[in-house]
Amino acid sequence: MSGERRVAHDPAERPFVVVWETDGSEGEPGERELDAAEARDLVRQVAAFGRPAPLFVVSGTDPFRRDDLPALIAYGTGLGVRTALSPTGAPALSGEQLRAVRDAGAVGLVLGLHGSTAELHDAVREMPGAHRRTLDTWDTARALGLKVRIDTAVSRRNLRGLPDIVRLVDRHGAALWSACFPVPAAPGPGGLRALTAREVEDVLNFVHDAGLALPVKTTGAHHFRRVVLQRRILAEHGDDPVAVLGLGPLYRELRDRTPGLGTRTRPPLDADTGRGFVHVSPTGTVHPGGCLPLSAGTVRRASLTSLYRTSPLFTGLRAAGMLRGRCGACEFRRVCGGSRSRAYGITGDPYAEEPWCAYQPGAFPYRHEVAQALATHYARPRPAKPPFAARRTEEEQPR
Repeated sequence: MSGERRVAHDPAERPFVVVWETDGSEGEPGERELDAAEARDLVRQVAAFGRPAPLFVVSGTDPFRRDDLPALIAYGTGLGVRTALSPTGAPALSGEQLRAVRDAGAVGLVLGLHGSTAELHDAVREMPGAHRRTLDTWDTARALGLKVRIDTAVSRRNLRGLPDIVRLVDRHGAALWSACFPVPAAPGPGGLRALTAREVEDVLNFVHDAGLALPVKTTGAHHFRRVVLQRRILAEHGDDPVAVLGLGPLYRELRDRTPGLGTRTRPPLDADTGRGFVHVSPTGTVHPGGCLPLSAGTVRRASLTSLYRTSPLFTGLRAAGMLRGRCGACEFRRVCGGSRSRAYGITGDPYAEEPWCAYQPGAFPYRHEVAQALATHYARPRPAKPPFAARRTEEEQPR
């Protein structure tokens, strides 16, 4: 079976990605952002996981504001730590800035594109000129040899424009397109109005189909793993996914507006589940995900490897038996588990069922094939692939 990811190593021992968010305004009151020496120590802690080291992503509104950024990237390169940059504030990056990080060893750049037109993208970002700056930075980065990942925050505002974004990303060229699903910032009803669970199912199946046009993944939608596995099994049996999965008119509309799509996809990393992903705040606190505010500790007082491998927060999230509701009963929980950030953000319980999943456990007809896939395909590690390598085959999609 192809199309679903096999892990390269035990994700309980070593994450695939460590994200450090800069911009200290989000730290604890009175605390400061990690300084240059502490940032280098963080890179050493990333390297301490062993080789291949996790990808180190420097994020934040504008990580390029740090004067030590090129030196930090070069330091990581010397330790075998690959670095990518993920500025979330759409800064106007110059060719000199991008060339400096490229020369220091940076391997990729993550940019947000939330509308195919300037009118829509700028309205979503509430930043006039953001669309033009994003395209210019995208072109410059690719000309310099940096791999570019494009993130799109899916919302009701840009929902029906997703086919246009897919075409733009395919035409413009990117190593990966990630459809990102929002997570409420705090417990409560916030964010529920964005999409219904059934609409999320339709969008996830559309993202799955978009994989023939370009390499794709999702962020904040762990049940994409289930969709990938379901679609693969249905294809092998020649079944219609619309009929079997009960897909709605939104899926058909998105699919019909993007001809030539197929089934090359990349399931998401396990952000916020304690398996394969670590988020480090500006001040050094360690979290399972950027939208899950629960902290395992701080790199200023404990090692990142210890916090990831042994803290009660991370080990608890890795225990499938802790999941409640439909997630706890679901036959796909070993490969999905739902977004713990969204569960916490909406219910206040990080182990609650995924609120944006419409699947009812046991409803998929091919139980034997699912059990066989879980027992064989997902159990065998395979060699790691570079997260920002531009590849086109099912088995070699970028992480």
